[in-house]
Amino acid sequence: MAPTGKPLKPLTSGRPVPSGRLVPSGGPAGPHAVVVGGGIGGLTTAIALHRSGRRVTVLERAASLEPVGSGIALAPNAQRALDVLGLGDAVRELAAWQGVGGLRAQGGRWLVRTTSAATAREFGGALVLLHRATLVDLLVAALPGDSLRTGTAARLVDPGGPGRPAVVSTSEGDIEADLVVGADGINSGVREELFPAHPGPEYTGFTAWRLVVPAPERPFAPHETWGRGGVWGTQPLKDGRIYAYGTALVPPGTRAPDDEKAELTRRFRDWHDPIPEIVAAARPEDVLRNDVWHLATPLAAHHRGRVALVGDAAHAMAPTLGQGGNQAIEDGVVLAHHARPGGDLLAGLAAYSAARVPRTSAIVRRAARTARLNHLTHPGLITARDTLIRAAHRLGPNLITRGFSSIADWQPPGPPYAAETDAGAHGRQPARR
Repeated sequence: MAPTGKPLKPLTSGRPVPSGRLVPSGGPAGPHAVVVGGGIGGLTTAIALHRSGRRVTVLERAASLEPVGSGIALAPNAQRALDVLGLGDAVRELAAWQGVGGLRAQGGRWLVRTTSAATAREFGGALVLLHRATLVDLLVAALPGDSLRTGTAARLVDPGGPGRPAVVSTSEGDIEADLVVGADGINSGVREELFPAHPGPEYTGFTAWRLVVPAPERPFAPHETWGRGGVWGTQPLKDGRIYAYGTALVPPGTRAPDDEKAELTRRFRDWHDPIPEIVAAARPEDVLRNDVWHLATPLAAHHRGRVALVGDAAHAMAPTLGQGGNQAIEDGVVLAHHARPGGDLLAGLAAYSAARVPRTSAIVRRAARTARLNHLTHPGLITARDTLIRAAHRLGPNLITRGFSSIADWQPPGPPYAAETDAGAHGRQPARR
């Protein structure tokens, strides 16, 4: 089919991306993968599949890729996955290194203090933070120039099977592919087509605000604060701004009667410094709010037919462990490893599910438990929680972080790249051990 002739569409950086082309499965250019969704998980997966030797088409519903104005923390596990793609060093160069700071109580008392060196020793590497738009721009730049089609809604028509391609429908026609990836978020239409009996997302009980503002004049240690029925976190970005987030227990769909900055002021004005100062520095339009939902009921598999799910479409989780985007990045590398061109794709997708379902389901459960712990409302339970955290930290600093270490120490599978192919010629770095 001929190119659509749509005009060039801008990205967050202002770089145009040419419209893609509706293409059939297979063909002289190699097997074809269609990725539905252009978020972090979809872009990472597309890069990994391309570098394994597949042609890729990314279909994004939005007219342009405009990530919300917030930060994303990348733990060592996600960095190792990006190392496999040759992008780890670039991410670390653009990011602010984390680790100094710790956990505080609502009044400001430190419950846990950490250093970047201790964090790196415990987790097998440093935590880094960067703006989501920065990460998206980096991922887009690593894709073939004609692979991303924005302003294109897509619906899974047929998941395919042995001897039958999967089919995705768009307003301009159907696309056949030997592999389709559902990376279309927590309200995934692809997931609903694959698993119509699944109950879908459930509300976690809390809403979240996110903002990026100039750093306060007075230096402060990065921190997360656990208060009564809510959490506040503040981390520096490399450009001199800070990324902050807050949560509160509220019914779903609740919104401020005036604006969300005013709501943040009401909820956090009595919390320790510099939280009120950070809220005051925000403009109302800087404050983003969304209710937090998760897939409390795990999927039995992350694939069906020739279709795989990645990211929130497969395992949406509470943000309390900071692993949502990290797990999506892992998904892309693991999927490309098991879905190598020339292999048995259906067996490879089964292996992908076998590798990802137990790990991601456990992290979803752990994130939910952490959310219950850091959103306590009873004063006695809050005091007991904080006392136990301080005591455990004094007994051994790694007692508090040991649970996260089992997440951060993940190692990627062997690289899926053929050195003799153009796709495999992209520079890669070995996984950091």
